[in-house]
Amino acid sequence: IDTGKTFDRTIQISIMPSELAAALHKYDPKGYPELKAASDAAKEKPLTIRIAAPEFQQLESVIVRQSQAVTLNVQEAFLTYIKVAFIAGLLISSPWVFRELWLFVAAGLYPHERKYIYIYLPMSLLLFSGGAVFCFYAVFPFVLKFLLSFNAMLEVQPQIRLSEWISFAVMLPVMFGVSFQLPLIMLFLERISVFEVIDYREKRRMAILVIAFLSMMLTPADPMSMLLMMFPLIVLYEFGIILCGFNPHKSKVEGLDPV
Repeated sequence: IDTGKTFDRTIQISIMPSELAAALHKYDPKGYPELKAASDAAKEKPLTIRIAAPEFQQLESVIVRQSQAVTLNVQEAFLTYIKVAFIAGLLISSPWVFRELWLFVAAGLYPHERKYIYIYLPMSLLLFSGGAVFCFYAVFPFVLKFLLSFNAMLEVQPQIRLSEWISFAVMLPVMFGVSFQLPLIMLFLERISVFEVIDYREKRRMAILVIAFLSMMLTPADPMSMLLMMFPLIVLYEFGIILCGFNPHKSKVEGLDPV
């Protein structure tokens, strides 16, 4: 058996023995006599044949490249690599970065102000992480399947640009993480007397409209990602109402003693 480069790439095909015998007889009637039809063609088992050719390696390369991202200029791959390295480095060093920022800010805060930071900063980080994880595991599969399905419907081959794919994969989780800060934003506005708990309850319909608009602006132009951001934000809005209900802030007018 030849084990040279010719057999580096092989494919397997299946053919019925009767069809192979008919093809050989047609090619060389004297060397391959015609066989009689099989008595039971339904029980005939296919024959597996290996075919080798150098062109199969080129075919494999073309198939692999169709599923890879593409670049449109010389420096795009390098700049994308630097961008990903910077984001990864920032995530890895984020505990130290937040610690240094906290030491800088805490020096100018009163003790009671530091108490609020100790309470709400872990909650903020938890909400941001929850939004990013929710995006990775719940939003990405549906959004990508929805968007790429239009390529199959229109019978077009997608060629995803590397920089655009990285931006999409980074910015969408960030948008979800930021939007999941909604309960803390509601609590902050309630504590500085911009809104009260009753305002959040009475303006619930208007809040849902605003949430739908923001979900449309913060996500790609597809209804799937918009809905996957909108519904969790509605739940977080209700959570914000519950959060503001604990020890609600009283305005100065309400706090005055009657004369």
